[in-house]
Amino acid sequence: MPISDPWWRGAVIYQIYPRSFLDTNGDGIGDLKGITEKLDYVASLGVDGIWISPFMQSPQKDFGYDVSDYRAIDPMFGTMEDFKALLAKAHLLNLKILVDMVFSHTSIDHAWFQESRKSRDNDKADWYVWTDKPNNWVSVFGGSAWEYDETRGQYYLHNFLKEQPDLNFHNPAVQDEILDTAKFWLEMGVDGLRLDVINFCFHDKELRDNPMKDAGDNSLATQLTFPDPYSRQKHVYDKSRPENLAFVERLQILVDQYPGAMTLGEIGDDSPVERAIEYVGKGRLNTSYGFALVTAQAGSASAIRSAIEDFEGKAKGGEWPSWAFSNHDTIRAVSRWAGEYKQDPRVAKMLIALLMSLRGTAFIYQGEELGLPETKLAFEDIQDPWGKHLYPKWQGRDGCRTPMPWVSDAVNRGFSSGRPWLLMPESHKALAVDVQERDAESTLVFTRKFLNWRKTQLELIGGRITFEDMGSDTILAFRRDGLYCAFNLGAAPIEFKGPAGTNVKLAAYGFLFEQI
Repeated sequence: MPISDPWWRGAVIYQIYPRSFLDTNGDGIGDLKGITEKLDYVASLGVDGIWISPFMQSPQKDFGYDVSDYRAIDPMFGTMEDFKALLAKAHLLNLKILVDMVFSHTSIDHAWFQESRKSRDNDKADWYVWTDKPNNWVSVFGGSAWEYDETRGQYYLHNFLKEQPDLNFHNPAVQDEILDTAKFWLEMGVDGLRLDVINFCFHDKELRDNPMKDAGDNSLATQLTFPDPYSRQKHVYDKSRPENLAFVERLQILVDQYPGAMTLGEIGDDSPVERAIEYVGKGRLNTSYGFALVTAQAGSASAIRSAIEDFEGKAKGGEWPSWAFSNHDTIRAVSRWAGEYKQDPRVAKMLIALLMSLRGTAFIYQGEELGLPETKLAFEDIQDPWGKHLYPKWQGRDGCRTPMPWVSDAVNRGFSSGRPWLLMPESHKALAVDVQERDAESTLVFTRKFLNWRKTQLELIGGRITFEDMGSDTILAFRRDGLYCAFNLGAAPIEFKGPAGTNVKLAAYGFLFEQI
């Protein structure tokens, strides 16, 4: 059985959304000192590292994913000294730290863009993507991907908000500056870079129109609960360009100069598995993830199996996968499975056990260890610009970003002494950390026990994965070398034949592990 060598192979990494983790200064927004204060809690879960969503200087139009200075800490989160203290304490607790780098675009307030928009012949004139004649590309967040700038008298490209202009990676100076930015954080001692929408860096130089999808196209991007212009196009020319791979290789060469550092790519594409594999190995990223499982709906064993087997079948070069059921951009997994805005501890525990049993690196999103459900928000409480644009078809991403409940009876559940930036639902009170720590049957206690048991199961960390044919879409069963794993994804008990031909009965959302 292969055993993981680099620390990240088979690791469990905990994602922290800093705005919503813990606020220490009473402004209603989480901060770096709050993360440092709770590092002992994170370490107690049994995870190996932490991915922290952006905390660099930003006007917060997209809550940190619009960076105005890559080398400065936004004052709402603290100071560089606060981050260095966080990093030092994490390392004392044997926790690795991954920082979220948003390289494909900046904030409109970034000094580079402010210079670029001044004229067509200044030093930064071609650091962004400008044109006189916009094409048919559309923004992920709705509307045209082009915005007219009166100062320069041209249109600039923004794949996301108009406040997030895309950098022009065809310019070697842009690539060099971005690599120097990565070096800045690696020199500080971070253990890895999570690369936001890394396949968006390059665009088609000729600015050719994207073709439209055919009727009945069943790609992942069209499997939404509502039609939107972005999902109707084939994204051939606005992202995942071949030139992007050469830049990724340059980035990996840099990261490899820092022993133990790793790269994690976020890959959103019409062909998520093929693209995720394309970006991994062969001198490229260490691992990457798409959106197959963070959008998976309840009860479908085939959906999970097909995504994993698709990766395993196409990863002929030993490419290493990463998997998550939840993150800061998607509906919380327990609500996707238990029902809209609902919580079921059986579902929460089953999903933790299943995620941690898959071959790859596992990412658990803050609150997932508590079984937090999605939060329902009224329109006036929505902060997410994407949610405001799509409401009422979708409330956006705020429902999974509400603050962590630490103490059930404290003001704002112990998150902040001030008014939280997002509504904290009443349903989270009974799921607060202090309540669950006193309950031996809670999701939190289960998560700690399971993750620490997992560390003793080498098959779950580095073993192969082979699926069993079960004849039911509510049973997912596979072997991790000599360990048999079975999960009932349904809301009713079910019987089936186990690995030795004996009858096995699993309760609703039950699971079992058996050495064979």
